[in-house]
Amino acid sequence: MRFGRLDLNLLVALDVLLTERSVSRAADRLCLSQSATSSALSRLREYFDDELLVVKGRNMILTARAEDLTEPVRAVLEQIRTTVAVAPPFDPATADRLIRIMASDYSTEVLLTRVLAELESEAPHMRFEVQTMDDNPIEAIDRGLVDLLLTIDYAISADHPSQILFEDDYVVVGDCNNPAMSGPMSLEMYCRLGHVSARFGKARVPAFEDWFMRRRKQQRRVEVVAPSFLSLPGLIVGTNRIATMHRRMAEIFVRSMPLVMREVPFAIPPIREAVQWNIANSSDRALRWVVDRLQAVATRTEPKSEFDGVAQPLAGSIDRSAIEIEYRMHHPQR
Repeated sequence: MRFGRLDLNLLVALDVLLTERSVSRAADRLCLSQSATSSALSRLREYFDDELLVVKGRNMILTARAEDLTEPVRAVLEQIRTTVAVAPPFDPATADRLIRIMASDYSTEVLLTRVLAELESEAPHMRFEVQTMDDNPIEAIDRGLVDLLLTIDYAISADHPSQILFEDDYVVVGDCNNPAMSGPMSLEMYCRLGHVSARFGKARVPAFEDWFMRRRKQQRRVEVVAPSFLSLPGLIVGTNRIATMHRRMAEIFVRSMPLVMREVPFAIPPIREAVQWNIANSSDRALRWVVDRLQAVATRTEPKSEFDGVAQPLAGSIDRSAIEIEYRMHHPQR
């Protein structure tokens, strides 16, 4: 379809080129060869009488004209998607769709395992790809590399829609034969014991509880750094070390391993697990259905602490807004 001399199919290529600022990455997203994408860029340059993308050092940057075009082009395409391209009704029983989800092993263990088990019968033809968290999860959403992102609400982007799924707090977990776990955990004992904590990715990003303890300037001795949340229980069994773990995950392992859990001896804000998707996919009925199923299962599986020797959580007011601002300053979205 053409408007004047412009092939409107080129608007799709223009949107991706302006987003990726790279011919090779744009070609990957468009499922075109680099030569075909370069040809599309040449035609766009001719139509707009502007270079649009220019090389600066090792990168490509947008010209002033391209900057002006970015939002209008995206708005035009989104209007076409929502008003012209009428989406067919979504039927989970017959839908054949691949959904790519980026999630930590914690999110996978406490939520996705249950959800995907139920969806096997509810949506038998749908397929799911669960990807591990990388150093730039927001970039994965921005570039459409994943459909859904599961992460804490402190780490989501303000540029895309999201939904809170559940809250989870923290407990101290240790071997059942660890003398320090025989009664309630004191702050003095907590700081004196050796700890196992998880850090992630090439940047070795600390888990929230590790970052929060550093923020408190609380001295504790991390004796073992683990590569994942799921590796924490095995690294404390048979030792006198402890781990500060999400309650939902701790309850799973306390039932199946020789472990006990106690309340943390200080106030720490609960995490809020959220799901996020690209704003361009807000009308995607399949994604909305999966999000609704995530929410339903998360609500239905609230943790119930009934283990001997677990004290009530410490009371205390925590300014979540201040903590979020500080967390984002230390973990800038890229």
